[in-house]
Amino acid sequence: MNAITDFDSLKEQGTKADVSRFAVPAIRCAGCISKIENGLSAETDILSARVNFSTKQVVVSHLPTLRADAIKAKLERLGFEAQILADNTLSEQTGETDKLLRALAVAGFGMMNIMLLSVSVWSGAMGATRDLFHWLSALIAIPVFFYSGRPFFSSAFTALRHGRTNMDVPITIGITIATGLSIYETMTSGAHAYFESVVMLLFFLLAGRVLDGMMRDRARAGIAALLKQTAPGAMVLNEDGTTRWLAVKELRPDMRMVVAAGDNLAADGVIESGTSNFDFSLMTGESEPQPKGAGDLVLAGTLNMSAPVTVRITATGEDTSLSDIARLMDDAGQHRSFYVRIADKAARLYAPAVHSLALFAFVFWMFMGAGWHQSLLISVAVLIITCPCALGLAVPAAQVVASGALLRKGVMIKDGSALERLSEADCALFDKTGTLTLGRPVPVDLDHLTLAQKQVALALAQASKHPVSKGIRAALLAQDIAPVQLDGLEEVPGMGMSGRWDGVAVALGKPVKSEGYLSCQLMIGKEPVDIQLEDEIRPDVPQALERLKALGLSGTIISGDNSASVARTASAIGLTAQAGASPQDKLDTIARLHAKGHKVLMVGDGLNDGPALAAAHVSIAPGSASDVGQQAADVVFTSDSFLPVALAVQTARRTMQIVRQNFGLAICYNIIAVPLALTGMVTPLIAAIAMSLSSLIVVGNALRLNGAAK
Repeated sequence: MNAITDFDSLKEQGTKADVSRFAVPAIRCAGCISKIENGLSAETDILSARVNFSTKQVVVSHLPTLRADAIKAKLERLGFEAQILADNTLSEQTGETDKLLRALAVAGFGMMNIMLLSVSVWSGAMGATRDLFHWLSALIAIPVFFYSGRPFFSSAFTALRHGRTNMDVPITIGITIATGLSIYETMTSGAHAYFESVVMLLFFLLAGRVLDGMMRDRARAGIAALLKQTAPGAMVLNEDGTTRWLAVKELRPDMRMVVAAGDNLAADGVIESGTSNFDFSLMTGESEPQPKGAGDLVLAGTLNMSAPVTVRITATGEDTSLSDIARLMDDAGQHRSFYVRIADKAARLYAPAVHSLALFAFVFWMFMGAGWHQSLLISVAVLIITCPCALGLAVPAAQVVASGALLRKGVMIKDGSALERLSEADCALFDKTGTLTLGRPVPVDLDHLTLAQKQVALALAQASKHPVSKGIRAALLAQDIAPVQLDGLEEVPGMGMSGRWDGVAVALGKPVKSEGYLSCQLMIGKEPVDIQLEDEIRPDVPQALERLKALGLSGTIISGDNSASVARTASAIGLTAQAGASPQDKLDTIARLHAKGHKVLMVGDGLNDGPALAAAHVSIAPGSASDVGQQAADVVFTSDSFLPVALAVQTARRTMQIVRQNFGLAICYNIIAVPLALTGMVTPLIAAIAMSLSSLIVVGNALRLNGAAK
């Protein structure tokens, strides 16, 4: 049978493609991505292969006749060890970041101690004292070299064993030569040893790897937090009327599950019997519960708030709407997986050139009769003085300082590259509920209530923890209202509070929608009175929007809430708006803007905003956001004020100015230093000092950002 090489052919033959996922920790750079995708796609039984660099996973679509372990073997023949992920595992922790953190800690400890010893040598220690300090440095540096260098050694060895190279190959060559020469200098009582340069280089390289690892862990955590919204299982109704508990993986379509009040749904389905209120903020961002009855669709992960219902299952596992959102987040995250920082691009071109120069210096001076020792010293001096520490610090130093300054203002930058992307944003999309608003319903007007009605309302409201009750309580307390004494207080979930006042029945009913407003009814005896509520707009929203406009960012509201509510908020703050938007609608809007060349800033908070936050060029969420929203966002602000959004954009642009200055300083340093090293005018010791000074200059320039977040 001829191999089928595209999806259309599969469809014609009624065949469904299989999808397998693999964890591949050894993916390091764009070259690795290209080798995997091209290598696997060349196989006739593989339809497509896609690398997600942020999660270090490979997703392969293939013929059903091809087993996952065969694809794993293909990956290993390409030089990449792989682990097969479970079918329903969209994300998996590998523990790699923990290993890198331990290696970073060891390198940091070694660097600090060796630098203390090196200061004494630089200060003029001679003879036996200098030799002792060199031996002490060697005793610290050699274990650090082997332990902290393992991530680079193993990666370089694997690449070379399979006939390819990566960035870890030149790194390994450089630190190995420098360490070997330092040991030789120490054993022969030489004047110079370069252990501090080796350990310092390891420290900075590992710091970059740790930051990348943390970014990938956050991406995995965001998807895991979303999937946790689904219940682990459900009570399934048997034909004879008995029930049994089944785990999610055992649920099947057409089974009937009994969902009690207060439980999350484990699968998608249609209500067969019962009526209840459901929290659908997961899908729509709508903050108020939605009533659902027989024949209505309910979705996995949503919360049944008030009464038990029987649901006939329509979709389970990866077929649920919740899993669809998780996949949208996973796929959207890949749009930025090919994003490479400017420093990384420069380093990929820079490192081979530097090592070629070092080799050229060695060969040239050998040809000139300098001898292998002097030629090797000059070659090592070239390697050290051209070490791209300043270049490597140009971006992270500015990011760290700017992130610290923003953190003191209540803005947390979760990923250093977010500042770069935030500086590029030219348009913004805002969710409404919980983003432009506080997500806290407050009374529109209480003047129509009598004093007695206010006192009864306060007595009922302060006995409940419902958000609506909290809003009413705060508004009445602000008017210095004192509550009356009630008897028989009772709260029925989803229905409201009730009690008796001087023998008269009183109640504060459940909130309902009325003409776009949220409304609850106060009953005293048989006399009802409505209390209208509205979500409160965050402080400083108009000022923040003005600042964003001054920075060139146009804005619009895109919300899952109802049209009337969204229209009122849009009118109050002067923005255009799109209401009733689903997670896919938000993704489509972002895709259209991207297609027009825009760099989109998404600001949202709900579970339904997760895919949009991941797909946007850059994203911001408030501290009150759901776990999924916070995990998916690049930036989180903690205050009620909306001004931190504008502050983050402003600081990001200032940060990139400093980054460009740092690149200029690093390049100027190398233009001056490289010729001096090639001509033999610089010893390895002076090279190490010069390299350190260039790094300090870059860091000093970055420190100017401490005052940027104002």
